Amino acid sequence: MEPRQITGVYGEVSGLPAPVSAHVREEQLQEPRIYTVTAEWSQSELVRCSRLRYLQEFTLISESNNHKSIRTVLPPGPCVSVSGELLSGFSPIRGLRAVIRETSGHQLLEIWNCHGLRKCLNLTALNEHGRVYDDAQFGCLSWSECENKLLYVAERSKNASAEMQDGGHDRSLYCEDWGEALTNRSEPAICVVDLEIGAVSVLEGVPPDVSPGQALWAPGSQSVFFIGWYHEPFRLGLKFCSNRRSALFKIDLCGHCERLSGENLSVSNPRLSPDGSTLIYLQGAVFGPHNQCLSLQQVLYLDLESGETSTLLDVVSRPQFAGLYEALPSCCWSADSQRVMFSSACRNWKGLFLVDRRSKIVTSLSDNLSDSSSQLYGSWKLLTVQRDLMVVCCSSPNTPPTLRVGFVPRAGEAVSWQTLQEPVMTFDFSWKVLDVAPPSDEENANYPGLDFGAVLVKPSSPLGETRTPLVVFIHGLFDFAVFPFLILCLYPVNYRGSTGFGQHSILSLIGQIGSQDVKDVQRAVLTALERDPNLDPDRLAAIGGSHGGFLACHLLGQYPESYRVCAARNPVINAATLLGTSDIVDWRYTSAGFHYSYDQIPTAEALAAMLQKSPIAHAAKMKAPVLLMLGGRDRRVSPHQGMELYKALKSRGSPVRLLWFPEDGHSLSRVDTQVDCFLNTALWLHQHL
Repeated sequence: MEPRQITGVYGEVSGLPAPVSAHVREEQLQEPRIYTVTAEWSQSELVRCSRLRYLQEFTLISESNNHKSIRTVLPPGPCVSVSGELLSGFSPIRGLRAVIRETSGHQLLEIWNCHGLRKCLNLTALNEHGRVYDDAQFGCLSWSECENKLLYVAERSKNASAEMQDGGHDRSLYCEDWGEALTNRSEPAICVVDLEIGAVSVLEGVPPDVSPGQALWAPGSQSVFFIGWYHEPFRLGLKFCSNRRSALFKIDLCGHCERLSGENLSVSNPRLSPDGSTLIYLQGAVFGPHNQCLSLQQVLYLDLESGETSTLLDVVSRPQFAGLYEALPSCCWSADSQRVMFSSACRNWKGLFLVDRRSKIVTSLSDNLSDSSSQLYGSWKLLTVQRDLMVVCCSSPNTPPTLRVGFVPRAGEAVSWQTLQEPVMTFDFSWKVLDVAPPSDEENANYPGLDFGAVLVKPSSPLGETRTPLVVFIHGLFDFAVFPFLILCLYPVNYRGSTGFGQHSILSLIGQIGSQDVKDVQRAVLTALERDPNLDPDRLAAIGGSHGGFLACHLLGQYPESYRVCAARNPVINAATLLGTSDIVDWRYTSAGFHYSYDQIPTAEALAAMLQKSPIAHAAKMKAPVLLMLGGRDRRVSPHQGMELYKALKSRGSPVRLLWFPEDGHSLSRVDTQVDCFLNTALWLHQHL
């Protein structure tokens, strides 16, 4: 394919929209019931190199004799752009829509009703705080029960006169932040808007060693629940890290604050039941793996003072149900406040689950967990549950994100799922799940008996009688649905240590990076070649990002005769030199098998172990051409990691190419960057395969 053809295919596939959130409104009629689902979609647009967002409404009419059965889905309304909106939220009773919008350098709070714009406050001009947080870690927009107040989180206002005192030397004072993708987040504050008088105030009383976020009103709207992350002695990176010391707090409007959860834990995602009786939240360990299996805790509102919590769903060591690994949607309760819905990784799939508070039994609500490739959807993501109507986003390697709905079932019943809008296209690929068991000499002595898996995605029409190249995909963000269009097989591998296989699998990787995970990927490749004679063992490629880039480069060094080409995005190359530059220094110690504490001083033993476990130790043996893609603003894995490999390979005459994106970070998520990365990766693979 020519570059223009590749770009055209990429633009068509990457431009497919995906639903990112949803809201359900029920019309107060006797018969039948009418539900309105408002879905927010995200879509990449290559002409402007931007990411668009828009709303679309769907009207659902129930059966007259059964409110939990949809009779008709009316054609959806027009798409309405919401680009420029930072946060939005519907009020619980009247369906008012609050929007925090960025326009001409100002942040505005708008309140909309059925008659248009009802109120607008210029938050920037009021100057009560800094920029509003719109990220998934701290950000929130919560309505009070009376619908006269709103909560959100913003940067605490800096006192300009204090910064200029003593000759202005404080202007150069270093200000900590929360790391990768949160570089402008330093001192968050909970802000309260009184809509009746149009006033904004910062809620005082939060402990000084705590950064608040994820705030929501308590019953009665006279106090607020929030998560507080401890930032002493210093901040560590928070994005993608569920292992940061934090606690659940309650603060009243007079500033009296109390901690509700235990000490030395990591907590997040507080969610209040519809009847206001029960609060649930996620809980995990501090430090250790930065993405781990979590427990689901519950506390009765009346028991908050005593701090009596109970475990609704515990950490899963070995899967029957594989455990809880992901954030909860803002609305996840059934209408009777007895059941909680969530989506989570489950082996090589992502499933949808229900847990009953009374029995604590977990039930699968998705039909994709039978490990059968005949299933249409491999991934189920819950967007919301309101009025017992679940709204989910379903997808698979050959099916773009699709919006579906179904009612919370009674015990023993299956969900009757209904698709609201078919995707504009599906892909003529085949895919299947491969389960892989390590041989006895590759078992983990502390966690024996673990297996892992991979997903093989193949083009439907290989060229002639030739075998198809296999692209081993290991962690990181690639638009992998495009690869089979290029007549390449894609092979994502979930090695031991991946989420979805239980906490023991995650813990098994501690101290074993560069060895167990590399052998697992190679074992998965050999398994695929054994089971599918149409794969070409002489044309293997390895691609990945972050730790996936680490593994891709390891494969080149440890199995130099096996791989023909490699593409790595922001890879970890030398864990020893990364130690002082990463925003998650704790993981650098933990992954290498060392205990971490804030006052840790590097030792010769630790540095030697990190170097020995790194791809740079095998650089002299690498033969395959390497494409490196680096973000100049990466706080997680310094771009100098990739530069280190670039220089090592170039000094030996090995073919290497480096792409530098000065304005991008670890995820290389800018639309123009993603286009550039994919086009260059595709051309690199075609050139060398």
